[in-house]
Amino acid sequence: MDYSPQVSEDDGSMYPQGQQPLGGPAYPEPHGPPSPGGGYPPSAYPAGPWPVQGQQPWPGYGAPGWPVQPRPDRRWIGSAVAGVLALVCLVTAIVSGVQINGELKRKPTALELDRAATIELARRWQVWSAGTIFPAHLGYTLDIGGDETASRVGIDPGTSCAKGVDVVLKDCRAVLRATYLDQLEGMAITVGVLAFPDDRSAQQAQAKLPSDSSPAPGLRALGLPGSVVARFGDGSRQASAVSRQGPYIVMAVIGYADGRPTTSAKQKQTDLYVIAPQLANAVLRPLASRVQPACGKPGWRC
Repeated sequence: MDYSPQVSEDDGSMYPQGQQPLGGPAYPEPHGPPSPGGGYPPSAYPAGPWPVQGQQPWPGYGAPGWPVQPRPDRRWIGSAVAGVLALVCLVTAIVSGVQINGELKRKPTALELDRAATIELARRWQVWSAGTIFPAHLGYTLDIGGDETASRVGIDPGTSCAKGVDVVLKDCRAVLRATYLDQLEGMAITVGVLAFPDDRSAQQAQAKLPSDSSPAPGLRALGLPGSVVARFGDGSRQASAVSRQGPYIVMAVIGYADGRPTTSAKQKQTDLYVIAPQLANAVLRPLASRVQPACGKPGWRC
């Protein structure tokens, strides 16, 4: 029986000597004659960098001679990621721009219009001029009949609530005052606008003011030095009137232009109770009237 090494599928005999199998190194030339059974014994191959000395070389994955897979270029990966992020940002910007453009072009809702009207109304005491709030002339009608006109003497430049009224009013923002003279120039009438943040605040403040025609506590008289009403002061107040609408309370106090004290008037004229409420309402009506918002125009926030 022949015990010489047999030729197997991977002993190298299937490849011509000197050729490279599967991208590996070339098989070395064996030394010496072949064995009687064919092929060469393991000792015929020279020692080399093979897995086991004396075996036929068959390089495995990663062994010398095996094709190496190329590594991906990381710079290309970074550029691809940056490109994707830039595309996402661009799409987001486009969508946001479309939404903002639609928001700017849409018409305001009924709730937004009502809120705009409320804000504009509450800011009039700051935005309107003193001459607009207190016109140069205010009309009134006497109790016995006949239309007359009160003329404005002057306007108080101050707006302090503490100096404008002789009662503490919570949430009072400002008190604007002006004094008028009746057509016969015998009576002085101070009209005051009390501004509050909202309708509720004005309603709560109204409860602290006189509900009848008593002059105090309430609006302080504005006697303007150097004028025909210079003697008109708090001690000269004969009657008062109070009206409220929205965030505004308008008060008016009336007395004699010569400054005669309240106690000295034995019999008060009926005009004292008629003129003051009419002048207060004449100032309040335009100041507290709601108007349709004019969105896009100066002074409006829609």
